[in-house]
Amino acid sequence: MLLREAIGDPTLRSYSVVILDEAHERTIHTDVLFGVVKAAQKRRKELGKVPLKVIIMSATMDVDQFSQYFSGAPVLYLEGRQHPIQIFNTKHPQSDYLQAALVSVFQIHQEAPSSQDILVFLTGQEEIEAMTKTCRDIAKHLPEGCPRMMVMPLYASLPYSQQLRVFQAAPKGCRKVILSTNIAETSITIPGIKYVVDTGMVKAKKYSPDTGLEVLAVQRVSKAQAWQRTGRAGREASGVCYRLYTQEEFDTFDRMTVPEIQRCNLASVMLHLLALRVPNVLAFDFMSRPSPVFTEQPWVTAESWRASSCQREQGAVWSCGEHEEAIQAAIEQLELLGAVERKENQLVLTPLGRKMAAFPLEPKFSKTILLSPKFHCTEEILSIVALLSVDSVLYSPPARRDEVQAVRRKFICSEGDHLTLLSIYRAFKNVSGNKDWCRENFVNSRNMMLVSDVRAQLRDICLKLSLPMESSRSDSTNVRRCLAHSLFMNAAELQPDGTYSTLDSHQLVAIHPSSVLFQCKPACVVYNGLLHTSKCYMRDLCVVDAEWLHEAAPEYFRRRLRVARD
Repeated sequence: MLLREAIGDPTLRSYSVVILDEAHERTIHTDVLFGVVKAAQKRRKELGKVPLKVIIMSATMDVDQFSQYFSGAPVLYLEGRQHPIQIFNTKHPQSDYLQAALVSVFQIHQEAPSSQDILVFLTGQEEIEAMTKTCRDIAKHLPEGCPRMMVMPLYASLPYSQQLRVFQAAPKGCRKVILSTNIAETSITIPGIKYVVDTGMVKAKKYSPDTGLEVLAVQRVSKAQAWQRTGRAGREASGVCYRLYTQEEFDTFDRMTVPEIQRCNLASVMLHLLALRVPNVLAFDFMSRPSPVFTEQPWVTAESWRASSCQREQGAVWSCGEHEEAIQAAIEQLELLGAVERKENQLVLTPLGRKMAAFPLEPKFSKTILLSPKFHCTEEILSIVALLSVDSVLYSPPARRDEVQAVRRKFICSEGDHLTLLSIYRAFKNVSGNKDWCRENFVNSRNMMLVSDVRAQLRDICLKLSLPMESSRSDSTNVRRCLAHSLFMNAAELQPDGTYSTLDSHQLVAIHPSSVLFQCKPACVVYNGLLHTSKCYMRDLCVVDAEWLHEAAPEYFRRRLRVARD
C-alpha cells in the first residue's frame, strides 16, 4: 500500500515517520521500499522540507548492512524477554531428516512431562500430512503410561478452522505435537511450546530469467532462520531446541536468508519503479542487487535429499551474474506486454503500462484485465485473476482423496483449471458463501472470502479506469482467447511423442498432477507458471488455439521460430 502511495507522491509528504518491520524477511516489496524511502529522505533534504524518519525493525538481521545502506544510521538494541533455551545438535549428519524428526518427537514424548508441547519444522504440505498420519498411527501403539498425543498439521493452505486448532490447549494428560512449515517461524506464536525440533530444511522458490522457470527446492535454512526457529521454544518459559544437524553443518549455513528480490521475476518491480518515475531503473539503489541466476541441474527435492546423505552436496548450481540480466529479462517481458517503450535511450511507460501499474498485480494479470473488454468478458476475468491472487481455495486432505475427486467432478471444466476455478467460485456465490457448503466441497471458505474482497478491489480500479463491465455468460471461448492474448509468453505445445514443449524457450514440461487436464493431451495450452520439483510442471492451465497466440503477438512468435531454426 505504501509502495502504491509512493507512485502518486515519491517524497511521501503525508508522512513524517515510516516504520518497516520484520526487515529480515526481505520481501520484494520491503526491499523496493528501502530504496523508495531512502530516495524520499534525500529529496526532502534537498528541498528543505520536514525530514523523513525511517525506523527499520527486526529480531534478526544484518545490522551493519542496514546501517551502511542508510548512510551510517544509528543502531539501537532492545533486550528481549526471551527465556533461556538449551540447544542440542546431532553428533552426526542425518541422511533422512524426516526419520530423524520422527525419532526425536517420540523420544521427547516418552521422556518429557505431557503438559509441554512440541513444534516440528518441516518443508511443505505433503511432508506434513504424511508425517501427521505416521505419528498418529504410532501413537496408537505406545506403551502404557505414555501420555496421549494430539498431532496437528499447520501450513498456509490448511482451512482456517483447522489452523486455529493449534492455539487451543491440549486436554489434561495429552500433548500437542504441531508439524509446521516456516509459517510458525515469525508469523505466529503458539502458546505452550516447550520443545522445538528443527530439521534445518525449508522449501524455497528460485526463479530463472532465462527460462522463466520457478524452482521449488528443499534447501538448508539460513543461520537467521535457525535462530528464529530456536526462539519459538522460549516464548513463555525456558525451552529446548533439538537441531537435526551438526554444529559443523550449522557453521556452513548462510548467515542471512537470500532476499526475495534475488530469486523472483522482477517484471512487477520494474513496472512499479517506472511508475515511480525512477530515471534509470538499472541504477536503482537496491540494498541487495537482484543478481543470482541458476545455471544447471540437478534439482534437490525432498525425495532426493532423503535418498542419500551425499545429496547434501548436490543442490542447484547458482552463479551470481550481473544484476542487469534479471532486470533486462523483466524489461523485455514488459516490452512484449506493451507496458514500456524506449524513447531517446530511455525507458518510459506507455499509456497501457500506466494503466497496468494501477493494479496491484503481476503485469501479465494486469494486461489480462485490460484486454478483457475487447473480448466482452471483464466480469469473468476479474474472478479468475482474483482466484489466482490468493492461496489455493481448494483443500485436498490426502486421507479423503477419493471423496475429494468425486465431489470435484461436478465443477470440472474440460477447457482447463481457470474455468474450473471460475465454476467453483460461481457455485460459492450462488450459496452466498455458506460454510457448510465449503466443508462439503473441500473449499477453503476463508480464502474464498478473500477472493471476493480482492475481486471487489480490482473491480473498483476498473471503474476508475472507465473499463466497461461486461460478461460473456456461458460462452467460455472469449475468456480463453483473452487469456491466450495476455499469457502468450507462457504457452506450450503438444509434441509428437506426447510430451509438451514451451513455445518460447523450448523447455520440456509436463502437466501438473493437480491440474484437471492431467490425464488429457490438448494440442496447445497457456499456463500461469512453471514449477520444478521432481520434473518441470506447468501449473494452472487453459486450453487455447495456437492461432490465438500468433494473433496476440505475431512478431514475437516469428522471432522465436527464427531462433529455433538457427
